[in-house]
Order: sequence, then C-alpha cells, then structure tokens
Amino acid sequence: MATGDQPTTEKHTAGAFDIRRIIGLLLGIYGVILTVIGLFFVSDTELDKSDGFNINLVIGIALIVVSAFFFVWARLRPIVVEDAPAEAHDDTP
Repeated sequence: MATGDQPTTEKHTAGAFDIRRIIGLLLGIYGVILTVIGLFFVSDTELDKSDGFNINLVIGIALIVVSAFFFVWARLRPIVVEDAPAEAHDDTP
C-alpha cells in the first residue's frame, strides 16, 4: 500500500471507447457517403423534387462538421475513468 491509509487508484481516459468518438465516427461515415452522393450521383429529377436544392450535399457537409465537433470535444475534454483499488474486488469477508 502507499503511504497513508488510502489505497492508490490509477486514472486513465476512456480512449476509443468514448461514446463521443463512436458517434462522431458514425456521423462522419454517413456524412462522407451523403457528400459523395450529392457531388457525383445527383440527377435532375432529384433536384426537381427538392426545388433545385442538393439536400444530400448540404446534409453530408453538415454531418461532417458535426462529426468534427464530436472529435474535438472528445479530444479537449476526455472522460477520466478511475480504476477501483484491488481490495474493492475481493469478495471474501
């Protein structure tokens, strides 16, 4: 044990398992797909349905921006997880 009566606990970040990174990754993938569809696979009939507004392109770019926000947020304010001391896991009385 360390000096004193308090057991030592180690701290680490959630890392890749941070939910903000997972959400950011999914939004980024959807954003890239919609952006590619909006740039290269748009037809005149689709543009006529939306009054000449390329919805896939705009929403794809917006999703990429939101995805970047989630990654920056997770980078600037990581979730710190404290490891429980070894004595807390002991089931014997």
